Amino acid sequence: MYYANPMRDETNISLPSNLDTAETASPRVVFSILLKIALPMMLGSAIESLYNLTDAFFLGRLGLAEVGAPSIGFTIVFFLTVFGTGLAGAGTTLIAQSRGRRDTVKMNHYLNQMTSLLFAVSFVLAGFGVIVVGPILRLLATPAAVYGFALSYMRIIFLGIPFTFVYFALQASFTAVGDSATPIRVHLVAVGLNVALDPLLIFGLGPFPALGVPGAAIATIMSQGVGALLSLLVLMRGKEGMRLNRLAMRPDPKAWRLLASIGLPASVGQGLSAFGFTVLQGVVNMFGLSAIAAFGVGNRLMNMFDIPIYGIAGGTTSLVGRAIGAKDERLADRVVHMALLMVVIFEVPLLALSMVYGGELVRLFVSDPEAVRLGDLMFKVVSPSLLMFGLYFPLNGAFQGAGDTKVIMVLSIFRLWIIRVPLAYALAYLTSIGPLSIWIAMFASNALTAAIGGIWFRMGHWRHALDPDRI
Repeated sequence: MYYANPMRDETNISLPSNLDTAETASPRVVFSILLKIALPMMLGSAIESLYNLTDAFFLGRLGLAEVGAPSIGFTIVFFLTVFGTGLAGAGTTLIAQSRGRRDTVKMNHYLNQMTSLLFAVSFVLAGFGVIVVGPILRLLATPAAVYGFALSYMRIIFLGIPFTFVYFALQASFTAVGDSATPIRVHLVAVGLNVALDPLLIFGLGPFPALGVPGAAIATIMSQGVGALLSLLVLMRGKEGMRLNRLAMRPDPKAWRLLASIGLPASVGQGLSAFGFTVLQGVVNMFGLSAIAAFGVGNRLMNMFDIPIYGIAGGTTSLVGRAIGAKDERLADRVVHMALLMVVIFEVPLLALSMVYGGELVRLFVSDPEAVRLGDLMFKVVSPSLLMFGLYFPLNGAFQGAGDTKVIMVLSIFRLWIIRVPLAYALAYLTSIGPLSIWIAMFASNALTAAIGGIWFRMGHWRHALDPDRI
């Protein structure tokens, strides 16, 4: 059984009496409750990173061209799925603030409306992705050795977008009420199935055919389908007055507009940011297969080092949303300050190790000496900026919880399109430092975005982005 009994759920984290106000919420209590929400989300981020690394790990045994397919494809998939994460984030905001006001009717309403909107968007994006993936790969100057693998891989992967968006609905709604553990149980089943299917379908073990790169994609969408089915079962059983219902999912134009007004700025920002990563992949492609492998594996490993901050940011969104819904700005500030401390505690040891052993980590996935050298250099240059950007994540979580997603959009665009992409192209074309140009651009964009995010947080305008009484 991978879902909680709605009548007796020991994983639920609500705002207890000692966290009702800033005056009564001690730092220890805030830390404890934030950690209880964040830890399952950290596990979820680790699971997601395992999802992303599994294909690279097994395909790396076939060759550099094969492992390049998921490396290039990752940025394109990310570009489309951010529209789902943005809309799901809007659902988290509205459900959390309704939870802070103890309005179960609105909580249920926004669960169903968010889910129906995600369904509609997912099918549009899946069809769009299948149609445009070929031209995008050509636009990115994908090497001929990788193009065929990437095209077959991506056309299959796009078919799984609706499955992914169903899981987004589960994760967004349950996280909003403090239960971050139930979605992780579902995701763990899906990832376990993916890990088991990958070698069977890639290498053709036993009765299974050797499908190579397409086998990795098929394994992924099969596991996503199982995760989506489990997610639907959990949502139909319900939680805290929220229950997925076909009639309640009928589109409500007012609710869809509100979800879009909160979710689309973040989606557009993250989408343009993801497109920036896609364009950046074009710079990487200029430097050959070793650079592609180093960049692809290095990015996935860095995502693993970011695992703690994803959980902390998610917990911050949930608690800040509920605090804003309860009209307690001091409690919201206290949650954010504790989240920043947690980032330092979790991130410093991991990033220090990555600077020392980055090359050895890359060697686990590829044996090419040049790819290992470039990966090691990437970690030494970029890792310090990941701490600075990690401190931005709880601030981003607070902006999301309060519904101030326009600043998220602006900073996402700034990070990729104002700093990273132009600087990477300039250094690549105007200097002879090679792939180091990309690593330098990554450092600069992370550091500057974190600094500006900190300034906006201190100004305090984000606290009043939404009127809790009007949602």
